[in-house]
Amino acid sequence: MLHHAPLITTIAVGLVAAFILGFIAQKLRLSPIVGYLTAGLVVGPYTPGYVGDVDLATQLSEIGVILLMFGVGLHFSFRELLAVRKIAIPGAIAQMTFATVLGTGLGFLMGWGTAGSLLFGLALSVASTVVLLRALEERQLLDTRAGHIAVGWLIVEDLAMVIALVVVPVLAGDGATGGELFTELAFTVLRVGGFVALMWIVGRRVIPWTLARVADTGSRELFTLGVLAIGLGVAVGAAWMFQVSFALGAFFAGMILRESSLAHRAAEDSLPLRDAFAVLFFVAVGMLVDPSIILRQPLALIATVAIIVGGKFIIAFGLVRALKYSRSMALVIAASLAQIGEFSFILVTLGADLDVLHQDARDLVLAGAIFSIILNPLIFAWVSRYYARKHEENDPEEEALPVATTAQGHVIVVGYGRVGARAAQALWDQGVPTVVVDDDEDRVKAIREDGHEAILGNAARGKVLRAAGIESARAVLVGVPDPLNAGAVVAKARSLAPDADIVARGHREPDVAYLEEQGASHVLVGPHEVADLMVTRVAD
Repeated sequence: MLHHAPLITTIAVGLVAAFILGFIAQKLRLSPIVGYLTAGLVVGPYTPGYVGDVDLATQLSEIGVILLMFGVGLHFSFRELLAVRKIAIPGAIAQMTFATVLGTGLGFLMGWGTAGSLLFGLALSVASTVVLLRALEERQLLDTRAGHIAVGWLIVEDLAMVIALVVVPVLAGDGATGGELFTELAFTVLRVGGFVALMWIVGRRVIPWTLARVADTGSRELFTLGVLAIGLGVAVGAAWMFQVSFALGAFFAGMILRESSLAHRAAEDSLPLRDAFAVLFFVAVGMLVDPSIILRQPLALIATVAIIVGGKFIIAFGLVRALKYSRSMALVIAASLAQIGEFSFILVTLGADLDVLHQDARDLVLAGAIFSIILNPLIFAWVSRYYARKHEENDPEEEALPVATTAQGHVIVVGYGRVGARAAQALWDQGVPTVVVDDDEDRVKAIREDGHEAILGNAARGKVLRAAGIESARAVLVGVPDPLNAGAVVAKARSLAPDADIVARGHREPDVAYLEEQGASHVLVGPHEVADLMVTRVAD
């Protein structure tokens, strides 16, 4: 009977194996990702026993990538994407170039020829969307400046891969000319530009309007279905009409939907499915790996992992530092990108189909991916220990470490934008002990130079709020404009300080209900408060 339901069987066996081994990994104080990858090995074609459907697992994992990028888009605006372009574009291009050169050199040493070596190097140069986002989300770094740069960097890599997937078949073909290559590149640029223009001109009006009409029906299941239909529909439509990646299409759909007041509800509704399918992504990766490559090519495997983890880390770190960013930001970005994933698998599969990639090269990329994914949480753990050690040594360059306040009965102001800065200044003028929390290094530095206390970090992280003295604070003012980010801050603050007075800001009626549900004592909405003040003034 199992043979008649391969889809159900693949999902069931994959999730059950991932749950059991992920739980064991967690108990062993390892990342659950290690368990998910091991589950893929267990049910894969290279180990005895049950063998899952690799093609189905790969397609299911692609849904996870789509939902994950859709969720990221809900946190990311066009303004934020443009804000990091000066580092993301040159950084991504330079890192991909250096990593490709290193991989190509290893390919030449293995005797794979020019085409195969170049493709192998290119496969080692692009990071995994799923791994990067999971790592940033687990450490509450996604909404920080470093997180935005890492995501922007990843988007540039995705765009480069879209071009590569067009160019590789042309180069692999017999008699490919420069004119044919230029034509394909021109068409690719036009397709991507057409998709972005369509989303900006039409999508930003149609998508929020459609979801609002669905919400008006009052049906929760229809709303959830609408969210999934938008995320998956735009991703598939973008791939079909414009030949861009599923991930890129879903990301832009999320950014467009962010303009809607229902963005936070859409993010919450898509979260469970996103997590489930992300697990299937790791299971699918594990299924592709042939463990015998460890014995067949041990030195080549070590060199491959060294390029992915060590080479890419060093290159990214050096590039970010060269662009005058802090050491802490450079470490976070470098750790985020020191791995490979889904685009690498697509490239090696394409190379195998075109008969330009050696079988060992394919196995090395897949094995290198699984080792890099396993090592990535350890790299982040090392980065955390590095922070702690530097803090103990009082290294002046490490401003990213939150320095704990000694204030008591104070007010914490989260976010130093227009609202937060005005609130903090008013409190200081009245002599109220106030600590500002912000993730912008320049702002924090300026506040400290003015003689006030400020903590650098993401206030959705417990250690940052503890450094701000959340346990002894009398009130928390959340000036963050984005309801999604504000909700995460409010929820964490409420869990750490059940009795604190937490005041947040919103823009529309749905924001009030959402933030109060997260634990806000009071939510201020601009038009409401202005109207109340106007009435109070004339009534007096």
